[in-house]
Amino acid sequence: MVETRIVIVDDSSFSIEFIKDILEKNGLKVVGSAGTLEEVKKVVKETRPTLVTMDMTLPGTDGFECIRAIGEIDENIKVIVISSMMDDEIVKKAKKHNVSSYIQKPIDPDELITAINGIIAVEELYQLLQEEYFIIFKEALLDGFNRMTKTLITYKEEYSDTKEYQSEGMTIIIGIIGNFSGRMLLDFSKDVAKKMASAILRKESVTKDEAVAVLGEFANIVSGNACSILNQKNKAFGFRVAPPTILHGDSVLISPPSFPTKTVIADTVFGKLLLNVGFQRGEEKWM
Repeated sequence: MVETRIVIVDDSSFSIEFIKDILEKNGLKVVGSAGTLEEVKKVVKETRPTLVTMDMTLPGTDGFECIRAIGEIDENIKVIVISSMMDDEIVKKAKKHNVSSYIQKPIDPDELITAINGIIAVEELYQLLQEEYFIIFKEALLDGFNRMTKTLITYKEEYSDTKEYQSEGMTIIIGIIGNFSGRMLLDFSKDVAKKMASAILRKESVTKDEAVAVLGEFANIVSGNACSILNQKNKAFGFRVAPPTILHGDSVLISPPSFPTKTVIADTVFGKLLLNVGFQRGEEKWM
């Protein structure tokens, strides 16, 4: 269960007390308040809230400048805008600033609590995914490898990965869509690819085209099985896999995604294999 810690940003003491009363009556914890940009920076650094309610009109600044400052401190802090101003332009700008919800004053308590509960539910689901996904993808790869090649793999080095790297010769990327988007990536040398494909097809040798087709389907099966297990754990994930993208060549550079991923190196009877998987938080859906 995610502990929800909230900071209220508003230059009106009445609004702060009114919002605080709504939150506390619904069992939510208010850890601070602020009315200026400097106060926002100070209280957010000190309290590290889960969520901030943000007024748009503040002395010497505006809500968007405060939102940017909060993001620089911790990009995972969610923001709900609460403002008397609400038009197409300001809503569009709020979405560009990754605002989670936008509520117009006068505040409807039910609307505010519904918005917060929705954000909390998504965050809890994402944390569950972060705890589970890499274990499940490793198990799916091990199981798929054993079933299709009749051999075993041994996992070695494991690490978080955010850097560009050069492919060993063939890279297969499977896009994943659902409540959260992500990707699975397998990478190996051309020699490993041909040996794996040969074992799967039960043939002594295979062509490059055969290896590409077979290993694309192999990656599709591994990712599909892993996503099915995650969906069984929580239907709200709603994961589906996209057709594989296959890159091969002598100097292919793999760019990192815009979200954190995890990597493990596996030893096989055919040679080294790399598995890389990661998911990002879903886009906020409101209005």
